[in-house]
Amino acid sequence: MEKVWLKRYPSNVPAEIDPDQYSSLVEMFEQSVMRFADQPAFINMGQVMTYRKLEERSRAFAAYLQNELGLRKGDRVALMMPNLLQYPIALFGILRAGMVVVNVNPLYTPRELEHQLNDSGAAAIVIVSNFAHTLEKVVYHTRVKHVILTRMGDQLAPVKATLVNFVVKYIKRLVPKYNLPDAISFRAALQRGRRLQYVKPEISNHDLAFLQYTGGTTGVAKGAMLTHRNMQANLVQAKAAYGSLLQVGHELVVTALPLYHIFALTVNCLLFIELGGSSLLITNPRDIPGMVKELARYPFTALTGVNTLFNALLNNEDFRELDFSSLRLSVGGGMSVQRSVAEKWESLTGKHLLEGYGLTECSPLVSGNPYDLKHYSGSIGLPVPSTDIRMVDDDGNDVPHGEAGELWVRGPQVMLGYWQRPEATDDILHDGWLATGDVVTMDDEGFLRIVDRKKDMILVSGFNVYPNEIEEVVSMNDKVLECAAIGVPSEASGEMVKICVVKKDPSLTREELLAHCRLHLTGYKVPKKIEFYDELPKSNVGKILRRKLREEQQVSQDNAA
Repeated sequence: MEKVWLKRYPSNVPAEIDPDQYSSLVEMFEQSVMRFADQPAFINMGQVMTYRKLEERSRAFAAYLQNELGLRKGDRVALMMPNLLQYPIALFGILRAGMVVVNVNPLYTPRELEHQLNDSGAAAIVIVSNFAHTLEKVVYHTRVKHVILTRMGDQLAPVKATLVNFVVKYIKRLVPKYNLPDAISFRAALQRGRRLQYVKPEISNHDLAFLQYTGGTTGVAKGAMLTHRNMQANLVQAKAAYGSLLQVGHELVVTALPLYHIFALTVNCLLFIELGGSSLLITNPRDIPGMVKELARYPFTALTGVNTLFNALLNNEDFRELDFSSLRLSVGGGMSVQRSVAEKWESLTGKHLLEGYGLTECSPLVSGNPYDLKHYSGSIGLPVPSTDIRMVDDDGNDVPHGEAGELWVRGPQVMLGYWQRPEATDDILHDGWLATGDVVTMDDEGFLRIVDRKKDMILVSGFNVYPNEIEEVVSMNDKVLECAAIGVPSEASGEMVKICVVKKDPSLTREELLAHCRLHLTGYKVPKKIEFYDELPKSNVGKILRRKLREEQQVSQDNAA
């Protein structure tokens, strides 16, 4: 289709980018750490790690993986931790060794963790001790041969490290007991690695860099195969769209979103490394007062987050007293930015809250509002440079301009496919076009708006929740006859999970079902609403109709209003 959006780009945004600007993410990293050696790369709990230190430590970790553990190029290594200095060290160590990063949500239950480790075939895992008890339950049912264990404070200065580790374990009791007798400490791994020879492997742009897990169009978590070129292209696309707002070597981005999330990984980590910026890592973004105290210490220039984070900050009195004069870029992604939040943010900070759209399978950025937009538009913006889009009907035919159709995307950021799942790959990739499952319209300037979702995915605070997975867990309860999971609107999180249940045993209670779900599902996936039904709506072939349940929910809300 005609790229009408190119006429709306700000004059300094190019229509195309060079996705092969670097031969790999490793080359990009090596150039940045040389160029910005003595500048801060990451800050966490008051501790500054320079680019030079990041280079030395990641090289030591790469050497340890290669020599001590005997891992080879292409082996998968899992990372399971919140935002700590250990994360970028391990991340770039794995990539520099030519290996593949498997990001794992540290809040996963044993069931979720076991699936991801087995599906990816991870040979090693780097994990923070707070979650070691989860790993202990499943590690012997996986192919993981090496467990590298770190504690929250291990990359802080010695006195502070001791204090933080003591408080976390003994005062706050955030480290449940575990038994992993063969685990090696991350600190010991770095010490050994410093004495070993790092051998840089041949790494091409077409080599895998990440297995980034997502539910895809169904509930089974699949690894999106993201190459060095996919990720590099996307950071260059983001830089092309917004780089004129940023000054090379002079940026401090607030990283409250976890780096294991694709949005923060590409934008906060990779893009700002390329720009020579600093990243302020927030380990626990749910602690808003603690986060605001951190923000008060630093003249931050950029902040990314999801709508719920921006809303929480706006409702904090101390945050409203901060100095926003250095802020140049505010980006909301992962879920829809609400008009009220965007307008309050602009009123407080004087900066527009730019909304973007993406998905894991696109590394993730597909579109974003241009930086010269003056006010909230409710749009997900314009396709980023070097991105082709189509809007198609159910038969894959292009719809007339102005009509709604499923958004298909083609560009250098689109994944190779799903790891070892050719059928699932064929369902979503069509001759290079990725079917997003989101139904959109485009106006005459090229601005896109989401009007519906073909797939049943539920979006909770920027995280994908897939009904199939919720239903599978609920059905494990012997008192459940059948069930269906749907998303319902939530002011706090955009959407929340509702489970519609037909009982097999009349004694089943909401509390019992909730306890069952908490045992097997990460917190954001646990249903917030449970409703019991005599029967669920079905098609003539017996398929439960989630769409019908959503329609009934909407009617119920409209009547209540």
